[in-house]
Amino acid sequence: MWSQVEARLRVDFYSNTCPNAESIIWEEVKGAFLRDHGIAPGLVRIHFHDCFVRGCDGSILIKTTPGNKAEEDGPPNTGVLRGFEVIDSAKARLEQECRGVVSCADILAYAARDSVVITAGLGWDVPAGRRDGRISRAEETNDIPDPFFNLDKLTQSFAKKNLSQEDMIALSGAHTIGRAHCASFSDRLYDFNSTNGPDPSIHTLYAYMLRLQCPRNPQGTVDPDRVVQMDLTPTTFENSYYANVLHNGGLFTSDQALTTSPESLAEVQEYAVSNSKWLHDFAESMIKMSKIQVLTGSAGEIRVNCRVINS
Repeated sequence: MWSQVEARLRVDFYSNTCPNAESIIWEEVKGAFLRDHGIAPGLVRIHFHDCFVRGCDGSILIKTTPGNKAEEDGPPNTGVLRGFEVIDSAKARLEQECRGVVSCADILAYAARDSVVITAGLGWDVPAGRRDGRISRAEETNDIPDPFFNLDKLTQSFAKKNLSQEDMIALSGAHTIGRAHCASFSDRLYDFNSTNGPDPSIHTLYAYMLRLQCPRNPQGTVDPDRVVQMDLTPTTFENSYYANVLHNGGLFTSDQALTTSPESLAEVQEYAVSNSKWLHDFAESMIKMSKIQVLTGSAGEIRVNCRVINS
């Protein structure tokens, strides 16, 4: 069923109906990135989190209403997503250019690609033709992989979406850009598994640096608003993430977990020595991910406002 629907996506989907669509989205991403470099990883993350809940249908963009707590307010998303305003700006321009044609789900897919390109990554041709979902529920966000997952849980989480362990490892490299909240990894720094010390799989010096950036308060917790860079080059899309993981410098439990089987370790080692190999595989896996459970044809809708379903 999935493959039949996915086949309806195609490159240059808007070449006749809205030929300037991709250039308009690129201009909005570029402008936002120049104002705030954190927009690029934010847009990649929104696309990823969208695709893991009900597929790549733009449902993560729908705002919570009095009668419905939406995906953006689910536990994995609360306080960590950024870039919504870029999608809104692109959508507003597209509605002026070609009303009711370009879906919010496709805008997300293009914006994620553009965010990789603008941070020196490899671009790819985005298959488009997605339509927007009309359902967004916070309780369904438990499908999003958790930063506390071990390798088995990560692999299972991706397998549920028809993505392989190889895809998971390639996509994990997106952590080479952006920042993370201290609360998402502080368990590795203090009293790990009730040992009164750090996670033994994290490099001693790295743990020390992170504790300086994420100190505990007298109540024994870290500031929920405090963030750290996920890499020494947080605005450059390159393979240093994998070298860091090999040297016990993975930020999340899920990052360091990539070294815990011979097969996954071999892929990490391959990416650590070949940036071009990783960039190519990342692009291929992003295309594959962007096809998860898409709505096409007459399914769903083309939202006028990405944040609200059509009345």
